[in-house]
Amino acid sequence: MNTCMNETMAWLGADPWRIFSAVYVLLATLTFLPVLRTIFARVRLNDGGASFDKNPHFSEEGKVLLTQHYSRLQGTLGFWKTQAERFHRFHLYSLFWTLPASVLIPLLAQANAGRWALTLVSAHTALLLVFHSGLRVESNYKAFRHGESEFYDLYRRLLDAPSTFGKTEDSRIAKYVQETEVIRRYVRAAETNNFPTLEEARSKLGSSKPSAGNDGTSE
Repeated sequence: MNTCMNETMAWLGADPWRIFSAVYVLLATLTFLPVLRTIFARVRLNDGGASFDKNPHFSEEGKVLLTQHYSRLQGTLGFWKTQAERFHRFHLYSLFWTLPASVLIPLLAQANAGRWALTLVSAHTALLLVFHSGLRVESNYKAFRHGESEFYDLYRRLLDAPSTFGKTEDSRIAKYVQETEVIRRYVRAAETNNFPTLEEARSKLGSSKPSAGNDGTSE
């Protein structure tokens, strides 16, 4: 164990840029852990407080209908919240690393940094930009977050000011269900439109390949 540690320290000490590369990998990995956590875990819905079952504006039958409708939406709302959090964290992670890299890469090139350091930063930045663009991270985050926000605004308005949905209880419930369906269709359409097609993925993959010279090697 000590021999392996000594060899590692000797390898790092032979070139200061190796230390830079090791620290860069460590920090990039640690800051990616919050993103990784949302990929494998679902985000829980927040407690919204008193709901339809305690609302004085609706009859018992109306409360049952609204409570059942909301219970059927909880899976969808949980999915929206989880997706929004995933895209948001990856968006922040990408900004955190790609913005400094735009300054760091030219500095490393000018400083004649070791090839591993320059290659590492360039490759990491390129991967983040490709995934951020290909998955349309920012657009998907906005779609899921907007849908979630719009639904809860609608939900709170029905609880606090049901008269804005109509004059009778039946019309209010019908209007609420209709508006909810509009929001669901909006998020579904936005998610579908923002998801890259197979042709787009192939195009991005092709554009990322280096051009070949006459002898079959990259120029």
